[in-house]
Amino acid sequence: QVQLVESGGGLVQAGGSLRLSCAASGRTFSSYAMGWFRQAPGKEREFVAAISSSGTNTYPADSVKGRFTITRDNAKNTVYLQMNNLKPEDTAVYYCAQRNKYYYTLPPSLNDFRSWGQGTQVTVSS
Repeated sequence: QVQLVESGGGLVQAGGSLRLSCAASGRTFSSYAMGWFRQAPGKEREFVAAISSSGTNTYPADSVKGRFTITRDNAKNTVYLQMNNLKPEDTAVYYCAQRNKYYYTLPPSLNDFRSWGQGTQVTVSS
């Protein structure tokens, strides 16, 4: 069973940046696609970005396109989410997740990801 641990969340002013990290246990990290999701208070969990197992292919949600970038370092068993030009509406708990395939489907669905981290809070003040 893989364990995913997110870090890097915090409080930032609008227009600022944060980089989230998700460290994964297990030797097969490089075999699986990864994703980032978020959940704001009172709202459903939503897709943010996905990356294929090799890192060659990425797919951001329209709401973060041009501002957020997902990358991974398979040597470090870590996936990242670089968030720039943050907006108050980006405030949420951010979760990383692992799919049991090397690719992601379009559009990525929560149900496609089998393992989840505990989440990290991101708060953007106006």
